[in-house]
Amino acid sequence: MDKSLLEPIFLQPVFKERIWGGTKLKTMFGYDIPSSKTGECWAISAHPNGQSIVKNGAFQGMILGDLYQAHRELFGYLKDEKFPLLIKILDANDDLSVQVHPNDQYANVHENGEFGKTECWYVIDCPQDAKLIYGHHAKNKQELIEMIERKEWNKFLRKIPIHSGDFIYVPSGTVHALTKGTVVIEIQQSSDTTYRIYDYDRRDDKGRLRELHLDKAIDVITVPHQDPVFQPKEIEEDAIKITTFISNQIFTVEKWEVQREARKTQNQSFMLFSVLKGNGYISKGEKNYPFTKGDHFILPYQFGEYEIRGEVELIVSY
Repeated sequence: MDKSLLEPIFLQPVFKERIWGGTKLKTMFGYDIPSSKTGECWAISAHPNGQSIVKNGAFQGMILGDLYQAHRELFGYLKDEKFPLLIKILDANDDLSVQVHPNDQYANVHENGEFGKTECWYVIDCPQDAKLIYGHHAKNKQELIEMIERKEWNKFLRKIPIHSGDFIYVPSGTVHALTKGTVVIEIQQSSDTTYRIYDYDRRDDKGRLRELHLDKAIDVITVPHQDPVFQPKEIEEDAIKITTFISNQIFTVEKWEVQREARKTQNQSFMLFSVLKGNGYISKGEKNYPFTKGDHFILPYQFGEYEIRGEVELIVSY
């Protein structure tokens, strides 16, 4: 591999307008958003429905999907046909529809070979008494179908309290919905498959009800609901605290809180970084690469030893 190509790969996000979107992506992160209904920042994405563009270095101007196909050496020669992860920031200015995602096997058959969608959220901001929809109360499939058919949403849907700084893991098959006022960073499989169960009978700007996908949703919902078991771990090194929220075959997701200067080694096939607070720079040899709140970048395979300098909070996934 040409070592001169081993630089942090900074990415230009893609923004998506949504019926539930708002303006916090601009006010909190300084993004140049398309409208006051901007719900999603696709920050690191090689999904055909919204691809990040490389902002720097030898590959400037390339979309991430093309970079992944043409330079697999930057990603540890991964065997995955498609880039596996997708990082978003979501601004829920209103309640999102209640939804569920399929697993890989179901999506592969029913969604043209798409990945399934297991995801997780780190809560950046939310109202003081915020709750979100997570799971359901049906004891078996028959009860689930009856509750949905009768639209017994209050009886069916399970709500849990959330606070800023919480981590929520959402495996495929989990009924879920973000609620009004919540801002999260979402780490997910690279999929855009969502089955909508309920949308509060909202109408779009043309007066139409949004499409529901009840048959597929009923197929894939886990019954009864089970809270996943995982144990976050914290380690403190010289000037960095690393919280590993989850590590499984789909992704590892960590929060890095850096004070001043931390020495690290990139020994994964790739690492994805999202800057939630502060500013600083990646330092390698004689080169410094500055970053600030709202930036997203990839450290490629064999990037090796480096330093992070500054007071920053990062979400790191691989």
